[in-house]
Amino acid sequence: MIDWVKAELRRIGNTTVWSWEGWVSAWQREKSLRQWTLVNVISAGLAFAIEMTPGERALILALGLLLLAAELANTAIEEVVDYISEERDPRAKRAKDAGSAVVAVTAIAGGVAWVVVLLG
Repeated sequence: MIDWVKAELRRIGNTTVWSWEGWVSAWQREKSLRQWTLVNVISAGLAFAIEMTPGERALILALGLLLLAAELANTAIEEVVDYISEERDPRAKRAKDAGSAVVAVTAIAGGVAWVVVLLG
């Protein structure tokens, strides 16, 4: 049992390190991740400055984090497509465009949540 716990803790530690390395790499290379992070910080600040229910605040904060996750996924898609081939291919364009659309739809969801909270 103790060996299993040690192995799981080691696995969690490795996963944490790899996740942090992924964040740092994306932060250094992706201007859009830095921009969405700034938007997220502003949004979170407003979510705590404006009177809203805990559920509304949780929704705003969670959608902001989901937007960052979408941007990281988009970055991963772009990296893999570029690694596989530098040639122009319509499938590569569709993959990259779909990744970008994930970010856009997630951002729209966050915007819709803000509108509903502010107007509700």
